[in-house]
Amino acid sequence: MLHRVDAIISDIRYGEYLRRNADYEKNRRFCRHDWQHMLDVARIAYMLALESGRRQGLSKEIIYAAGLLHDIGRWREYRSGEDHAAAGARLAGPLLDRAGFSGAEKEIITAAIREHRNGGRQASSLGRLICTADDLSRPCHRCPARGECYKADRMATAGLLLY
Repeated sequence: MLHRVDAIISDIRYGEYLRRNADYEKNRRFCRHDWQHMLDVARIAYMLALESGRRQGLSKEIIYAAGLLHDIGRWREYRSGEDHAAAGARLAGPLLDRAGFSGAEKEIITAAIREHRNGGRQASSLGRLICTADDLSRPCHRCPARGECYKADRMATAGLLLY
């Protein structure tokens, strides 16, 4: 059982961050940063880790925590222009503490949250997993705003756009 992940999901602040994202995105035409998106990212990241053999000591709880938390700072970006990845890593810290993650686990997860926007070579293995899962979670093939989306070209170029 993923008790620590359940603790994150049940945390009142986590729910608050999801509501704030929803408030800012209620008229958004593009993909939303909601519970379903974050759960999809967590699941896809875990599958990628299993299939590629890149778990490298990462527990299922660590991967799921990073996926479920990676966009919790999105509302801060809408509100103040602050990078949502950096804001999300800061917001995730207390959630991870309350859920019972160790200091080392917390550092791995918050680093992945900070890195999830680029996933380059400098990123940690978990940062790269979350970045790839984030892209794969997008249903671009049936999106009515696809022609206006900045990610659609990147997804097609990377071979991640599913038709």
